[in-house]
Amino acid sequence: MGDTQDWTAAPGAAERARSVLAVAWSCAVTADGAREEYVGAHAVTDDGAVRLAVPDDSALLTAAVCAPRQEPSAVLEFADVAPVPLRGRIRARLYLAGWFAADAGELLFRPTRVVLRQSSGAVVVDLDEFAAARPDPLAGAEARLLTHLADAHPDAVERLTRLVRPESLHAATRVLPLAVDRHGLTLRIERTRAHGDVRLPFHTPADDVTQLTERMHALLAQASAAGCPRALQRQRADGDR
Repeated sequence: MGDTQDWTAAPGAAERARSVLAVAWSCAVTADGAREEYVGAHAVTDDGAVRLAVPDDSALLTAAVCAPRQEPSAVLEFADVAPVPLRGRIRARLYLAGWFAADAGELLFRPTRVVLRQSSGAVVVDLDEFAAARPDPLAGAEARLLTHLADAHPDAVERLTRLVRPESLHAATRVLPLAVDRHGLTLRIERTRAHGDVRLPFHTPADDVTQLTERMHALLAQASAAGCPRALQRQRADGDR
C-alpha cells in the first residue's frame, strides 16, 4: 500500500540520484557479459563520473584496456539501503549506463544514461541535470541521524505519528523513520502484510545538521499540539495480545 498523505516538496530526480551515488558503499558492474561486485572501490567526480579502482587481474580492467578505443560499454548499479532495519529496505536503485576508459591504473566511467528506480517508478534523469546536481546536504549524515532517532528516541517517532492522517495509520503495527532530506522526514508505516510511506515536510529546507535539528524540534512541537495517535496505539494494543 502506498502513502495516503499528500506528497510534499522533495529532492528532484537528479539530486536524488547524486545522493544515492554519493553515499553508496558498493556497486555492481556489468560489462562484456560479466558481472562484478565492488565494495569501497569507487569515487565520484564533481560532474558525476565514477572512478573505480579494480585489481590488476580484474576482467573488467582487461576489457577496458583491450577494447576498441579502450571504451567498453557497461552498466553500474547502486542500491540505496535504508539505515534503519525495516520492511523493504531498498529505497531506490540507480543505474548508470555508459563507457569505461583506463586512466592511471583505474577505470573512469562516464554515464550516457542515468535511470533512478524508486517505489513510485523509474525515471530517466537528464544527463546535464545529473552532472550539475549536488547530493542532498544531509545525505552524508542521514544514516547516523535516522538510526539515532529510531534507537534513542522512539518516543519522538511515536509523537510524530500525530501529524499523520488517521487513515494512513489504519492497521499500522509499526512506524519507523525511513528517510530524511533537507525538505522533510519520511516515515515508513508497516502493516501486517503491507507498508506505506508518509512525508512530514519542514517549514523551510535544512541545509545542515544544525538547521535539521531546529526543523525536527518544530515538527515535534507541532506534533505535541496535535491530538493523540489513538489509531496506532489501538493497533499496537491488539497486536500485544
